[in-house]
Amino acid sequence: MKNYIKIISAFVVVFFFQNCTAQKTDPQIVNNLVSSDEFTFHAEKANPMNYDVINVVNSIPNAPQLRTFQISGENYGIEIKKGVMEVTLPYFGRSFNTTYGGSDTSYRFTSKDYAVTKTQSKKGNWVYKIKPNDVKNVSDINIEIFKNGRALTSIRSNDRQPISYDGYISENEKTKEKEKL
Repeated sequence: MKNYIKIISAFVVVFFFQNCTAQKTDPQIVNNLVSSDEFTFHAEKANPMNYDVINVVNSIPNAPQLRTFQISGENYGIEIKKGVMEVTLPYFGRSFNTTYGGSDTSYRFTSKDYAVTKTQSKKGNWVYKIKPNDVKNVSDINIEIFKNGRALTSIRSNDRQPISYDGYISENEKTKEKEKL
């Protein structure tokens, strides 16, 4: 009887891990999105690099100990179209150059002048290195896209500590104007 319990528990563990690593998007769709250079990165978690922020959040009584922050509510992400990149991401960390009463605590900008370098790793993951030329405080954005549609984005800034985001990519949403035509 104990052998049956061990076998059943082994199947449950294997099934659980298989569901955790299940693909979010078909690899062919991911390749089509990457080859068209038009996709949207949807952020699900933020990973601040500053341990001061993590320590402050973890010092709240009765709060769970966190190293990553679940992002919910608004649609946070990066939308890349032909010639336009729109970034809407929250920021958790230390800013070195702020203005009093400023509302620029997150990454919210549209760039029309940016350079993109796209490479593929040995494992088949795509790596985008984006350097916006018309945004003064962001030095570069790196997006690593995995074959299953998951993605990891990191942003380096001139006046803030770096931060990374976990999420996935999808096709850009069609605008209402295009649907009317």
